Amino acid sequence: MGADASDRPRQEDVDMALYEHVFLARQDLAQAQIDALAEAVTKIVEDGKGKVVKTETWGLRSLAYRIAKNRKAHYVMLEFDAPTGVVAEIERQLGINEDIIRFMTVRVGEHENGPSAMMRRGERERARGDRGDRPDRGDRDRGDRGDRPRRDDRDDMAA
Repeated sequence: MGADASDRPRQEDVDMALYEHVFLARQDLAQAQIDALAEAVTKIVEDGKGKVVKTETWGLRSLAYRIAKNRKAHYVMLEFDAPTGVVAEIERQLGINEDIIRFMTVRVGEHENGPSAMMRRGERERARGDRGDRPDRGDRDRGDRGDRPRRDDRDDMAA
């Protein structure tokens, strides 16, 4: 006998894929508002028969360039498993939200175990006590620059 409709996998089960989604929210929002935005994305995923695997808040970070008069933004990353239609709905909802500056969704082969690279970087910096990419220079004297006269000597030479 032939297979009936109940034996075949449903279309939405076939189209389930793994995604990573990052959005940037305005710098003037409170942490509670950021959490509410992440919860709204989670609700969209769950309403679409998907499952959010991990949510990370990377915090308020500087932007490489100004976006919509913002120099900083709150970064949030979600990893989820959902049908493709869910991604379209998330991007539609975030596109009309004035609090969202940018967003990006990427389909991945598998989710990363443990914290993301951004979270590991923050942990390393806290452990070292660094605040940036360069080593701390402090107020060290650069020593004698034998090829140039001292600053007070140059002032005398100009007069």
